[in-house]
Order: sequence, then structure tokens, then C-alpha cells
Amino acid sequence: MRRLRADANRSADTHLIKLRMPAGWDVDVYLKDESTHPTGSLKHRLARSLFLYALCNGVIREGTTVIEASSGSTAVSEAYFARRLGLPFIAVMHRDTSLEKIALIEREGGSCHLVDDAAAVYDVSRELAERYDGYFMDQFTYAERATDWRGNNNIAESIFEQLALEPHPVPAWVVVGAGTGGTSATVGRYVRYKGHPTRLCVVDPEGSAFLPAFAGESDGFEPCGSAIEGIGRQRVEPSFVPGVVDRMCGVPDAASIAAMNFLKTQVGLSAGPSTGTSLYAVLRLACEMRAEGTPGSIVTLLCDDGSRYVDTYCCDDWVVDRQWDLRPYRRVLERAWDTGVWDES
Repeated sequence: MRRLRADANRSADTHLIKLRMPAGWDVDVYLKDESTHPTGSLKHRLARSLFLYALCNGVIREGTTVIEASSGSTAVSEAYFARRLGLPFIAVMHRDTSLEKIALIEREGGSCHLVDDAAAVYDVSRELAERYDGYFMDQFTYAERATDWRGNNNIAESIFEQLALEPHPVPAWVVVGAGTGGTSATVGRYVRYKGHPTRLCVVDPEGSAFLPAFAGESDGFEPCGSAIEGIGRQRVEPSFVPGVVDRMCGVPDAASIAAMNFLKTQVGLSAGPSTGTSLYAVLRLACEMRAEGTPGSIVTLLCDDGSRYVDTYCCDDWVVDRQWDLRPYRRVLERAWDTGVWDES
């Protein structure tokens, strides 16, 4: 516990970046830059909370092997904390996980166990935990309960504190990715606990299970998971709390990449594809607010830096190989930025 508290003391809070919006907009957009954590992503907060939760419940002790099912960023952060506690760490992930993230996990002292079937990561993690007499961290079950949503420097509390002196200190919307469901649960609960009128929008990539389940349209739908690393799941994870979500927006994979590139060229911020997913929905909501004549602010997360995806999502040839046509979505984003009108037709 002392080591975890010491690590937190060495880390300042992440920045809240205000985008330079076009002239005439009455909607302010902010990105909470989670890439500045020591492990470079939003998952640093989750990993710390999961280790605290496991330690306080007595399921992690000296020498315990920690296993996690992860698409990459959570495993990087958990490997970081495991090394500081002197614990072995194994990440179970799909074989298509980017080489950059695998290298980051190994740099932090973790090892990677790759599987061919993304849906098998849960069962394989449990099998390894049994084999090594270890502990399966299971972020997808415990993310929503490991974080204290009432405060304790969670991400929601940090956002509202940093907005306190802004023109619109209580945001109209907070937009986050589905992921484990833990971040949306934290934000949604905190907003209700504090009595804020802020609404929560959760973005979901195509092929994920969350959106059809939220809309009550799961019958006959066969989720295949998302091509956007870190979000979009083949099942609705136990940590997802739909009752605190006001709206869900589906975002095509190509739109996520287009928005990620748009952020870099238009604003100069480097981000990964899951940030692009959120930004696509943010600009849509901003255009809706403009059309309604409603001033206000919108907050989303810069989940990680684009440097983690140099050979994948940031590589034009890699994108073309996956037959993603970004051009229609670039036009949507450019028109939204230039005119304030959202038109996907």
C-alpha cells in the first residue's frame, strides 16, 4: 500500500486540454489527456485501483502471480504496478495486439500469453491463474467496483475540479468509450452523486456487443468485437452499468481512424484510435448543441498517444490493407468543423 501511495505522490494529475474551436462556436471541447500518466494511458488509473482493491481484499500477497486479460494498455499499466510490488505478471491477449504494446508490457517486466481467439482470453486467464496459484485481476468484472466513484481523485472528480474556472464549468456531456465499462460507471455515478445535469454518452465501435444490448436489439446480433484496440467487446462486460448512461453512439471503425487523423492535422494532438472514436461522437454532439442554440462544454478523454500505433493505425498502408475507406468520414468531420453542421448522408 505504501508503494502504491508513493507512486501516486510522484504523479501529478493529467492535463485538461481545451481545443481551439473555429470562431463563432459557443461549444467548448476539452480532452482529458490521460497519455501523460507514467504508463501512457487512461488505464493507469484503473490498474492502480485494481491493485488497491485486490490488496485490500487480501487476494494478492507476496509472490502472487497476477494474470490479466487485456488488449494492451491495461496490461502495460498492470505490469508497471506488479513490478513495483515485486510480483510476476502475465498478460493474456489476442495475437493481433500491436507489437508496440507487447514491447511496452515486456519493458515493464511482464510477459505475454497470446491466444488466437479473442473470446478465449477470459478462460485462458482463469486457467493460468489456477496453474500458477495466482490471481486473475479480471478488469472486465471489477473495473466498476474497484474505483471509488464518490471521489478519491477519480477521473470524474478531476474533470469537474479542472473545469471549475472555465466558462461552462459543468459540462453538458462527458463522452467515453465502452471499454470495460468502468470509466462510464465512475463518471455516471459521480454525476448523479453530485447532482450535476451533465449527461453521459458512451461510444461503441461497430461489431461490439454494447450498443445493441443498450438499445435492446441483441436478438440475432452476433458481435465480432472491434478493430479499435482497447474498446468494443464481443460480450457486454459485467462492469458496464447501463443505468448511468444517457446515450450511446455507434462509430464505424473507419470513422474512428479518420477522427484520430483529423485531431492530429487540425489541432496538432497525437492520439490513438479509441480517442478518435470518442472525438467523432463529440463533434456530432457539438453540432447538435449548435443547431439547438445551446452553449456549453463537452469533455472526452485522450486515452493514449498515437506513438503506440506507428506501425498500425497511424500507418496508411496498414489502414488500406484493412480496406478502410476514411474519405467519407473525413468529409463529415471537415464539414462539421467548418460549418457546425453534422451530415453523414
